[in-house]
Amino acid sequence: MLVGVAMACPILAQAQGQPRVYTVATLNVGQPVTASSRYGAALVRGLTLHGYALGQNLRFESRGADMNADRLPNLLDDLVASHVDVIVTFGYPAALAAKQRTSLPVVSINAGDPVGTGLVDSLVRPGGHVTGISDVSAEITAKRMDLLKEIGPGLRRIAVIWNDADPGMTLRYRASEAGAATMGIKVQAMGVRTPEDFDRAFAAMASDMPDAILMVSDVLTTLNRKRVIEFAAAHRLPAIYENEGYVRDGGLMSYGPDLDESLARVADLVDHILKGVKPAELPFEQPTRFRLTINLKTAKALGFAVSPSLLALTDEAIE
Repeated sequence: MLVGVAMACPILAQAQGQPRVYTVATLNVGQPVTASSRYGAALVRGLTLHGYALGQNLRFESRGADMNADRLPNLLDDLVASHVDVIVTFGYPAALAAKQRTSLPVVSINAGDPVGTGLVDSLVRPGGHVTGISDVSAEITAKRMDLLKEIGPGLRRIAVIWNDADPGMTLRYRASEAGAATMGIKVQAMGVRTPEDFDRAFAAMASDMPDAILMVSDVLTTLNRKRVIEFAAAHRLPAIYENEGYVRDGGLMSYGPDLDESLARVADLVDHILKGVKPAELPFEQPTRFRLTINLKTAKALGFAVSPSLLALTDEAIE
């Protein structure tokens, strides 16, 4: 017996010395957000600042529904079976499904207005098991309109393209519509639900041309971004997007929350949860840092002048 105890002691000591491995899951209605993707890598960088390291005390589980929201419940069942500690959701459909399907802690981002959609009770006291980074579309619409006016001073009517099958993005559109109205700018509503709807939206704009385009970002519009960029270029329309990824793809300009900062704060919320804080006790945060990106090559090709004052406000100019 003594020999058995002596042999077991090193094994027990080794087990006790091993750090706990935390499992963070990501869920997206589109492609999986992996640790090597743009968003996933930013999330991992944020978690690293809190002492987590992939392959040591951190494990990543990534799930994506490939644009089929009906798959989300099964993906969530799979995550529950995988014993994940917290789920980071991207977009409103994933956040809502995680809220309804599981009792696991959820941190959401890019889900629109969480109070307006009923995702949480309030920003200060979310209630339930969901927290995250909220939407501030109403507050930054005026800034986006001002930026478009810098490029196209005669702005009177703007076409807004958004996924109107997504309640979170619909609220974001309505916030943009209300913000434009206060500035005396009319909105041409271009709601889409499928890739085929973009052709109908383009035809409608071609027959009744707006002065500019604003595209609301979600998985559907992101997947079809190049078609929007090409339409704007073909008709020499100034267009503004919500993050710099579109500008890198040839879009004219973007203004929106700094994704690295937002995901660092998502990582901070995840860290609090892993340390035992309940999501209900973590207020929904709001972005505080915003980035303006302009593609100078696109501006030149479309014949738009970028003034020195606008260039001075730019966080990144792509040439």
